[in-house]
Amino acid sequence: MKILFVLEHFHPYIGGAEKLFYELTTALAKAGHDVAVVTTRFRPDLPEQEDIQGVSVVRVNCRNRYWFSLASLPVIRRMSQKYDIVHTTSYNAALPAWLGAALSKKPVLITFHEVWGKLWWQLPFANLLQRTLFYTWEQLLLKLPFRYFIGVSDYTRQALRASGIADRKALQIYNGLDYTAFEDYPHQPPKDFTFTYFGRLGMSKGLELLLPAAQPLLRQHPEARFKLIVPTYPKPMYDWVQTQLDQLGIRQQTQLLHDLPRAALYREIAHSSCVVIPSYSEGFCFVAAEASAMGVPILSSDRGALREVVSGHWVPMQEMSVAALARALQRAYAGDWEKRPFRPFHLQDAVQSYINLYRDLKS
Repeated sequence: MKILFVLEHFHPYIGGAEKLFYELTTALAKAGHDVAVVTTRFRPDLPEQEDIQGVSVVRVNCRNRYWFSLASLPVIRRMSQKYDIVHTTSYNAALPAWLGAALSKKPVLITFHEVWGKLWWQLPFANLLQRTLFYTWEQLLLKLPFRYFIGVSDYTRQALRASGIADRKALQIYNGLDYTAFEDYPHQPPKDFTFTYFGRLGMSKGLELLLPAAQPLLRQHPEARFKLIVPTYPKPMYDWVQTQLDQLGIRQQTQLLHDLPRAALYREIAHSSCVVIPSYSEGFCFVAAEASAMGVPILSSDRGALREVVSGHWVPMQEMSVAALARALQRAYAGDWEKRPFRPFHLQDAVQSYINLYRDLKS
């Protein structure tokens, strides 16, 4: 089959959606399918065209994912004529993908990672205008006649259904992991308590709770360490993190890392006492799945799909507040863990589910 992916961001961009599509596209290419990706050229050093493990990547020369919604349409229109199926994702890639596929008369499906709905009005780091625009854009995407809407967890699928997507069109395919990638990285907790956050900088990630919540534990336990593994973009949020580390007086106990190769990232996670996920919502959460795969305990907000994905040793936050997160950190420091049976999410299951869906669309 010939499958065109339209994605606002793709490897080497850091994020759960980007990880899903990197794993999916490269697995499809390895299985012999003709796979291409249209995405943003979010860094000037990235080539406009590149082959990544058999995946043909075409980067539209715009660094802003919002402009991608307009700038990508001519490229999608031209390329979609050569492919059997167009596969896109929420948010900024969805409209041009649907338009390009419609003009080329090709079937198009969308993977929805999260449906925030009213949550847009509760998140930090956004003003009223931004919240209104984001909410309106999401509602628009939910009205577009995609052939299928794929939720990456049962939580996301139920959110799609609650938003008006018909049962027959709202499907669920869990994101998948290649568990052989974690075999060399078993949990090896350090001598001194070290709690780690890794992932993208986003308004839903709870960083405005985590940084001040870390302060009392670090002051009470001078030997403790906070490991913060994040990209340097978006720059305003990265600058905010830097300012907070100084204002809270926790920089000396914080190890700030970014742009780690996968092997180095997994080593850092494996050498952590626990991983902290204080998100307001998660549609799946690769961070939780990867930490669970390595046997690393998790401090979780227990919101959204985290209830499905977090397994092994864990501590829940009782509410979304600095105080609740600080209390959960104290429980983690004391080793007061709760336990869930390990739950795997295999990559081959996800790939086969998508292949079956593509075949259904093509027939």
